[in-house]
Amino acid sequence: MTDQPAHTSLYRSPALFSGFPELIAAESTRHGGISPTPFTSLNLGINTDDDVANVDENRRRFFRAIGANAYPFASSHQVHGNEVLYATESGRYTGYDALVTDKPGLLIGVTVADCVPVLVYDPAHKAVAAIHAGWRGTAGGIVTKTLARMQQQFGTEAERCYAYIGTCIDECTFDVGPEVAEQFDGAFKRAVADSNKSFVDLKAANAHLLLTAGIPATQLEISPFSTVLHNDTYFSYRAEKGQTGRMLAVIGVAD
Repeated sequence: MTDQPAHTSLYRSPALFSGFPELIAAESTRHGGISPTPFTSLNLGINTDDDVANVDENRRRFFRAIGANAYPFASSHQVHGNEVLYATESGRYTGYDALVTDKPGLLIGVTVADCVPVLVYDPAHKAVAAIHAGWRGTAGGIVTKTLARMQQQFGTEAERCYAYIGTCIDECTFDVGPEVAEQFDGAFKRAVADSNKSFVDLKAANAHLLLTAGIPATQLEISPFSTVLHNDTYFSYRAEKGQTGRMLAVIGVAD
C-alpha cells in the first residue's frame, strides 16, 4: 500500500460523506488516548482488560474530537451474528452486530479490531447504519440484511445510499482454514501455496454484497488501510494475539 494513515489523529472521517454536513461519521485510530500497553493508547473497547476509567476517558476524547460529545450513543455487545437493532435511544444492547436509526442526534456505532466496520447513510430518509462484519457476519450477509431492515423500517432504497467499508484486516494477512474458506465464494479467496489455508478478502466480499444490493460503485468507499499492515495506527486482534484495544466506527445525523 502506498497510502499511509495519519499517525497522530484520533480518527478518520470517510471522504464519501464529506458532502453531507448534517452527518457525523468517523472511525477511531489507536492514537490520542491514555491507556497503557497493550491497549496503547485510544482503547475504546468496553470488553477488554483495560481499566474502565481509561476507556471512559478515551471515549470522551474521541467523541469530543468528532464534535459529538453531547450526543447520546447506542451500541451493542456484538456476538458475530447477523441480528439488526433499530435503535431509538442511547444504551448498550446485547446480541446485535448491526444498528440502524433515523433519530436525529443519536449516534450508533460498532467496535472492531480486525473485523469490518461498515457505515451506511440514506440521505433521502436521514437514516444510518453501523455494521460489524466479521467473517461470520460477512458470510451470513449481514450488510444485505441491514439494508433490508432499513428498507422495511424507513423505506430506504439501496441505490440512493452511500456506504463506507472501514479499516480492517486485509486479504494478504487474513489466512484461514478450510472450514472458514468454504463459507466464501471463490472470487473472495485464494489458496495459500503448500498449505490447506486460504486468504479471504473481507473488504471485497462486503463490497460485493453492497453492490449487489443496489448501492452504486460511485457511492461506495473502501478504506485503504489495514489493521495488520498499519498496526502502529490501528488495533489488530490477530497481530497482537488478542491483547489489544478496540476502535469505534460511528455514524449519526446531527439534530
